[in-house]
Amino acid sequence: MNEWLLIGLMALVTYLPRALPLALAGRVRLPAALERGLDFVPIAVLTAIIAQTALIRNGSLDISLENHHAIAAAVAFAVALFTRRLFLTIVAGLACFALLGVLS
Repeated sequence: MNEWLLIGLMALVTYLPRALPLALAGRVRLPAALERGLDFVPIAVLTAIIAQTALIRNGSLDISLENHHAIAAAVAFAVALFTRRLFLTIVAGLACFALLGVLS
């Protein structure tokens, strides 16, 4: 395949999903159920990223006390659940991870 054609098609595939929502933003009205469902997309994506980062070590699921990422994530989750303060959650998670790294 021609390299320039391939580059052009890749640019089109990259550009269209970003440009179409902006072009149609004021013209298309989404159903209320779809809008409510789309509200959950960011938290679902963030949860998937955090869960994979915390629980997958060396390509396999690691649920053990040696997994400092999972322990720090659990501590941060608990702090967030009880305090609902973002800064305190971040500090608690980072402090827990750093402390576990020093102690091991």
